[in-house]
Amino acid sequence: MSYIAERRQEEKDRRRSEIIDAAEDLYRELGWDAVTMDSVAKRARLSRALVYVYFKDRNDLHFAIALRAMEALHARFVEASSRTRLGLEKIEAIGRAYVAFGHEFPHYFDACARLEAHAGEQGKPTPEENNSLAVGSDLHDTVVEALQAGQHDGTIRADLGDLMVTSRVLWGFTHGLIQIAMTKDQALAQKGISVPQLTQQAIALIRYMLAGPKAPGVTE
Repeated sequence: MSYIAERRQEEKDRRRSEIIDAAEDLYRELGWDAVTMDSVAKRARLSRALVYVYFKDRNDLHFAIALRAMEALHARFVEASSRTRLGLEKIEAIGRAYVAFGHEFPHYFDACARLEAHAGEQGKPTPEENNSLAVGSDLHDTVVEALQAGQHDGTIRADLGDLMVTSRVLWGFTHGLIQIAMTKDQALAQKGISVPQLTQQAIALIRYMLAGPKAPGVTE
């Protein structure tokens, strides 16, 4: 690539990132339903037509934000898993990392949820959508590796069946927990239940369901 072509590509990449930054700021402030291509162009100080040069529509722009969210979550999963040695502890660390991620970045959590909901729709996926879904697959691979480690060291039961399915069950369990914690915290408080209590009970149940013969606290 020539110097001029390289500079042009750098400028395109910078402009694209600025558009995503603007959209993400609006997402964080207003929620995705309130974000429009016009508002993104205005926030980025660009013409509406130029925004459409980089993203064909609002969905395409959402996939770019979802990709950022998935990449950030994947990095947290990998880091959380690397902090522990036993497989069951890895799963717990990943679960706690997901809960913390949802509380720290609610717009990213929402982006991931919308991506999963969109995945079943008809039509040819765009490159942005494919990239987002690919990182989502990497997330499950990280969980499966932790489950395999646990089965190898005996801290996770060996009769779980297809671990890819188990990973998605754990995702659904944790995803629902985060949604309840984010939207029903006041209702829970009226019943004397705090979000930390809810989270701790959920993690205790996951450990109970997954625990193998060598899990900490399990007596043979």
